[in-house]
Amino acid sequence: MTRLSKIPVGLQLYTLREETKQDFIGTLKKVAALGYQAVEFAGYGGIEAKEMRKVLDDLGLQAISSHVGIDALNGELEQQIVYSQEIGASYIVCPWLPGEKLKEPQAFDAYCATFRTAGEACNAAGLTFAYHNHAFEFEKVDGQFLLDKLYASVSSDLMKAELDLYWVQKGGLNPRDYLLSLKGRAPLVHVKDMTGDESGTFAEVGHGIIDFASIFNVAEEAGVRCYIVEQDQCQRSPLESVQMSIEHLKSIGIA
Repeated sequence: MTRLSKIPVGLQLYTLREETKQDFIGTLKKVAALGYQAVEFAGYGGIEAKEMRKVLDDLGLQAISSHVGIDALNGELEQQIVYSQEIGASYIVCPWLPGEKLKEPQAFDAYCATFRTAGEACNAAGLTFAYHNHAFEFEKVDGQFLLDKLYASVSSDLMKAELDLYWVQKGGLNPRDYLLSLKGRAPLVHVKDMTGDESGTFAEVGHGIIDFASIFNVAEEAGVRCYIVEQDQCQRSPLESVQMSIEHLKSIGIA
């Protein structure tokens, strides 16, 4: 089908973590051959930024973003920013926080302080900082979702959202509606499907129960800049899973 979407489709390389351990550059070649336009990193396999940039350029892949954990944000933010700049990435994303700690007021305030510092540093470097959610942030504390509290505590100019659609659904919310509630603040979304059985585990895109059509219909309006396919765990070869996902997205004009 003719590609209808103007929004590029990337892959979170965490999905292929075992493959990149064996052959990082070879895995990038396979990702490009499948038709993905961008990649989101979760580590660089010890490859220097200059070499990584050349590989990406040769393959026609855009480095859209990198997941950088809270410890690295506190301890090596400058190095992470420099690497991201050198490979042409646009976003640095905190992928996770410990849920129980997030409920503790003192820890919550400390995380917010780290995020403000990261946001200011990223802005100064021409990058954008974002936070990636799971389901536990949809627990309520004092009548407010933890995720909403986080977004209210760190201003939008310092921290955007990388909205994981699977985890929104897992948290009991409607992904389309929640995306629209973050209009202008969620430039990145994780496109990840959910099985229809009791486990509600991860599925290839288009092979589960999430209503992606309704989400894609409002994505441009919501300000989405990149769709990022991710599958935390696969029931088949991860390469086969990411191929199934991109083929479905091609079949509906998204990729």
